Amino acid sequence: MNIEIFREYCLKKPGCEESLPFDNDTLAFKIYNKIFALCSLDNFVSINLKCDPEKAIQLREKYADTVLPGYHMNKKHWNTVLLNKQLNDKTILELVDHSYDLIKHSIPKAKRLP
Repeated sequence: MNIEIFREYCLKKPGCEESLPFDNDTLAFKIYNKIFALCSLDNFVSINLKCDPEKAIQLREKYADTVLPGYHMNKKHWNTVLLNKQLNDKTILELVDHSYDLIKHSIPKAKRLP
């Protein structure tokens, strides 16, 4: 996985916007002004993704060297996924989809984009 593939994939999600809300290095992807993915522009070695708490525990147990509690995030709801080649690109993008879907479904239907 490289940053261009990751960025393009996130930006193809309906309603996705990117920004640098914290500093000039941390790129955030969000919908409805809620973040679903974060990464570093200067050091693309991991990504932070929102995750269902039960699934987060399962992923951390299964991929103990790759999926960690979210760095600088709510560790119950966020994972840091190391891009160390243990997970293939398809699996990483499925985790992006899961994160996006969690945010999308947390928004009241009346406020969702079509």
